Amino acid sequence: MLPGESEESELLEPAGQKIEGFAIEGAPAREQRKPLELRDNTIFVGKKSAMSYVLAVVGQFNSGNNEIKLKARGRAISRAVDVSQIIKTRFVPNLKIDLVDISTEELMSEDGSKSRVSSLTFKLSK
Repeated sequence: MLPGESEESELLEPAGQKIEGFAIEGAPAREQRKPLELRDNTIFVGKKSAMSYVLAVVGQFNSGNNEIKLKARGRAISRAVDVSQIIKTRFVPNLKIDLVDISTEELMSEDGSKSRVSSLTFKLSK
């Protein structure tokens, strides 16, 4: 690393190349790195800690969004429930859970077999 460079500048790829599955021709690398949380006001709950998702939801509310979807599949469903309750009890006391959608999704595995996975979607608003 050269003097004056940050660690982050080493991790960024040149503009126009794929970064995390998204590429915008001619756009600076920082604009290409939009995480899934910023698209469609939907936060996908996965393997990270519950507080990571709590901070993502609270950040979305603080940035002006009044409605956010929280989605989880399989083993992450219990974590999504935890996230919604942590937000409601500690951070956004006037939080409303407008919709709870429970469904089953069929996923195709790499070997071509189908598997069914439970899915849960919360629609949160303040």
